[in-house]
Amino acid sequence: MKKRIYLDHAAATPVRKEVKKAMERFWNVDFGNAGANHTEGIIAKQALTESRKKIAKLVNAQSEELIFTSGGTEANNLAIFGILNKLIEAGQQVKEMHLITTVFEHPSVLQCFKYFEEKGAQVDYLDINQEGIVDLEQLKKIITSKIVLISIMFVNNEIGTIQPIEEIVKIIQNFKRRQPQSSAFPIFHSDAAQALLFLPIDIQKLNIDMISFDAQKIYGPKGVGILFVKKNIEINPLIMGGGQESGLRPGTENTPLVVGFAKALEMAEQDKKRESQRLIKLRNYFIKKILEKIPGTKLNGNLNQRLANNANIFFPNKNNEFMIIQLDQLGIACSTKSACLTGKTSYVVNSLGNRENRDKGSIRFTMGKSTTKKNIDYLIKCLIKICSI
Repeated sequence: MKKRIYLDHAAATPVRKEVKKAMERFWNVDFGNAGANHTEGIIAKQALTESRKKIAKLVNAQSEELIFTSGGTEANNLAIFGILNKLIEAGQQVKEMHLITTVFEHPSVLQCFKYFEEKGAQVDYLDINQEGIVDLEQLKKIITSKIVLISIMFVNNEIGTIQPIEEIVKIIQNFKRRQPQSSAFPIFHSDAAQALLFLPIDIQKLNIDMISFDAQKIYGPKGVGILFVKKNIEINPLIMGGGQESGLRPGTENTPLVVGFAKALEMAEQDKKRESQRLIKLRNYFIKKILEKIPGTKLNGNLNQRLANNANIFFPNKNNEFMIIQLDQLGIACSTKSACLTGKTSYVVNSLGNRENRDKGSIRFTMGKSTTKKNIDYLIKCLIKICSI
């Protein structure tokens, strides 16, 4: 294959030409600082305001509930540190805090929880079953009045399994209603970086307190994300500076990237249903063929409760890092784990509870707009060849 086949869309997507065009004039024509009062600044401010309104409408939120960040990692950090530091400021001791997350969160969530755990907070890590779905019964058992924060991802970034977010919200809301006094706690946060491209996101219906998004996952630019914070939730900023983003994210707003995010989301909404249906067919075709043609291979995670473009496959008795190199030489880009896990094996695959050293033999294939059946047939051919050696 002369043209390379990119199958790592969970890590990053190419910027759509329409998105690039929308951003273009804000680099060197309408390049003003949105905080300035002259014409150039006012033009930039209008672009920011319009983009914020567009995104808010698309996810059914209020404009003032959206905070622009540098990406999903910062959005996750701002949510977790923001709410917990606010509580510390109000006089609560870290040792009094009880937190809940899962064993297979993105590192930008897990590392935050581990930080507070080291400071003395009690942290419970929810298990997932062999299908890659969080254990709801465990959540029901451990939720108490001392819990201040729960963070559970919307879709896992490695195995692509979609979590029962609506049921999780119901469990939390039912718990709050049973308390003798009304309380805002526990606050519920969800990392939805992988969900935005394929799943319907209606913030009002979901009733989640804080949600993180990332533009680079939806054919938008790298370097811009969003943290949605429900109006009645108070958090502290991570960094000090000016009053941008309601004082929660100081620093000059990156107008072109915000404009790009808005355009990317607008186009994603237009394509969502059609592209999801196309990729589900392609994904299922690939999984079926691989499981048939290569003995011992297994799918990591539930087949149906997974993102349209994700196929995470276990290849027994194979070294996935070596396979990645072999596939790369054959013109195919894919991955063994999250791009954030430099030099480590996948704790996500290990958390499925299998005893086959799946972390060392599993590969994530994530398809995108450029993926065709011809690409997948070539991939299957290459994998059969590699696995026969």
